Amino acid sequence: MSETFEHANCFGRSSGIFLLALCVAFLTATPAWCDPPHMIDPPSSSSMIALIKTTGPLDFCGERVPLDNPEVRERLEKEFLVSLWNRPQVILWMKRSGRYMPYIEEMLKQNNMPMDLKYVAVIESSLTFHMSSSKGAKGSWQFMEETGKKYGLKIDSDVDERRNFLSSTRAAINYLKKLYEKFGSWTLAAAAYNMGEEGLKTEMLLQKTNNFYYLYLPTETQQYIFRAVSAKEILSNPERYGFKLSKEDIYPPLQFERVELVCDQEAPIYLVAEAAMTYYKVIKDLNPEIKGHYLPKGKCDILVPKGAAAGFQARYEDLVKRWQGERKEHVYVVKKGENLSSIAADFNVPLPALLIWNHFGSKKQVKPGDRLLIFPEEKKQEK
Repeated sequence: MSETFEHANCFGRSSGIFLLALCVAFLTATPAWCDPPHMIDPPSSSSMIALIKTTGPLDFCGERVPLDNPEVRERLEKEFLVSLWNRPQVILWMKRSGRYMPYIEEMLKQNNMPMDLKYVAVIESSLTFHMSSSKGAKGSWQFMEETGKKYGLKIDSDVDERRNFLSSTRAAINYLKKLYEKFGSWTLAAAAYNMGEEGLKTEMLLQKTNNFYYLYLPTETQQYIFRAVSAKEILSNPERYGFKLSKEDIYPPLQFERVELVCDQEAPIYLVAEAAMTYYKVIKDLNPEIKGHYLPKGKCDILVPKGAAAGFQARYEDLVKRWQGERKEHVYVVKKGENLSSIAADFNVPLPALLIWNHFGSKKQVKPGDRLLIFPEEKKQEK
């Protein structure tokens, strides 16, 4: 046993040295996919220390951050250093800002609300719409289901508008506006957005203060405003912190048109893509709130690529009629002794595709006489 242990120990030391060398090589190498002119050197420790020694003033939504308080400064510096250290993430913030910020800023302007609120979306999701938290929050603004529904978002088995950037932004603005009316401070409104209004109100009552910076709150909420202020400072002065992206490096604003559809029955999304003269992925990316592969029955607004709205309705209606006619040719009647797996094998189609075509769950059982929709690439060979 001792010999085996010595061999394992030796292997462990060798492996550790190898892994350390590999990590150094990885960190110092220029990846093949990186464009060298856009590489950004991380600041040295001394320069990072100099950068965080700001004398201010700093604010969130016009409300001053009390940097003269050593504990407040420490909390800010911690979040600031964490943000600066994660340089790839900051670069993505900058690049995505070009795609989404114009819409957030316009909605804030229409509602006479501070522009700093746009940084809530940055710290909540890094401006992505597929983000999900362990607590169940989803989307760019990380709405919980109950709150999302309260502020007008449709959330059911077919659609989850928390993932729709435009719808969720409108809901977030309405929610933040309501929180400001309740707390009289944008800083407290943002804190309540993170931890819940009842929770914040309870702590204010028990601690006898309405000053965010002197409230003892859950760790995530205590960090929340400082993360937003750090994001604001970095994105407002990127070159000061070593981020030098050209205009061409920034993702352009979303380009789309809106069409209205009324579906008498569920219809596959690929028909929308064909009518919009684009790909299924493009439609899903523009409409991430739609779950699965089908449009739900009823009225719905769909975003399509810019230029695709002209003639869309006629193309879509023609495709739907053709699809409804073809469905009759793809009905299969289940025979005795068959199950979904054997039918999928006989038709040479994946079982998940068979389940999706028929809106079945994975545990669905079929019996003789049941009718299935099957769309094989080739016709089944009769036995």
